[in-house]
Amino acid sequence: MSTAKEDRPRVRAWAFAWLYFSEGAPIGFIWWGLPTLLRGQDVSVERITALTAALVLPWTLKFVVAPIVDVCRGPRWGLRHWVTGAQAGMGVFLLPLALWAEQVAPVVWMVLLLAHACCAALQDVAIDALAIASVPSSARGRVNAWMQFGMLGGRGLFGGGAILIASRYGWGAVMAGLVVAVWCSLAILWAFVPEPEIDSQGSRSALKGFAHTLGMALRKRSTWLGLCFGLVGGAGFEACGAIAGPMLVDLGTGEETIAGFFGIVVVAAMIAGAAMGGRWSDRHDRSQAVGIALVALSVLVGMVGGASWMGGGPVVVMVALAIVYLAIGVFTASCYAWFMDLTDARLGATQFSAFMAATNGCEAWAAWTGGRLVATAGYGTALIVLAALSLAGIPLLRASRVRLGGTRG
Repeated sequence: MSTAKEDRPRVRAWAFAWLYFSEGAPIGFIWWGLPTLLRGQDVSVERITALTAALVLPWTLKFVVAPIVDVCRGPRWGLRHWVTGAQAGMGVFLLPLALWAEQVAPVVWMVLLLAHACCAALQDVAIDALAIASVPSSARGRVNAWMQFGMLGGRGLFGGGAILIASRYGWGAVMAGLVVAVWCSLAILWAFVPEPEIDSQGSRSALKGFAHTLGMALRKRSTWLGLCFGLVGGAGFEACGAIAGPMLVDLGTGEETIAGFFGIVVVAAMIAGAAMGGRWSDRHDRSQAVGIALVALSVLVGMVGGASWMGGGPVVVMVALAIVYLAIGVFTASCYAWFMDLTDARLGATQFSAFMAATNGCEAWAAWTGGRLVATAGYGTALIVLAALSLAGIPLLRASRVRLGGTRG
């Protein structure tokens, strides 16, 4: 299999950054913008986190459709076609909200956002498979940093930016912007990301080969350790991300200040962190780098909880959150590269999406748990408890010593 743009690594990195921008845009709205806007309309934190958890479910369950992407590939229908179809659907389901946002009933909003999320999860699967097939192992940390750059740009623009846009121009303008962002990235896809070559086999032969390769992956200990790590490792920072907006609202922070914080400060911190984490993990033992980042991140999330517990004002909390998001950037760039090392390229959609589904499952249960802890014990207790639970990922990393260039099953 040849690698796409092997002789032009910067072009490849920029192309995947743009593709990840189209991934990050809807996630930014669902994860940052929507909770803050709803809290500003006096919706309870418990209801907000329940909605967030429901909208994250398609990403959690994306491993169900991922095998279809791996098996149903050929000369006439490749990974780029999967990305294109998914992104077309993402825009189609948002169009009614862009055109008639104020007239659409809440239940229809929920259905359309869920349908959009399902298409976005499929897009996520196909883009990740394309990256695994196109990027050599020695560059995965750095390319993941670029992909984080694009994703965070999308999150920032439609997370923090959505708050300002919705307050001035209405929800329909946010939906229209999402449609444009998603559909414009298709030009980048077809212009700069060639389809990786695959062996031409009949459908029966391809299915048999897929089943054999999947069986080998399922027999590896590293596969199961990676899945377990994905389910618990990010609990602290995922809960922090889910309740950060509502927490700042309850501290009396203005919407414009929150928008600037998420749209500028958070994005800049995570981009800087991703750049550091990507290069660092390419040069050192990957699992060790992930472990160090996780410990630091858990401590920092606990410190945010402590600041809230002791009655820290919005400035103190935002400074602490900015440091947390820097650490999140380090962690995600190194962790996603580690997941790519664990993945067999022939299972680029299936195996990697299973790891990502585990992290999204962590988002769902951590957001749900964090919301209920906030309702019963406050923001500080919620963050400290979830940060402590994250440390359960350390023994899993130690059991799976993955080094650059291979795995030990």
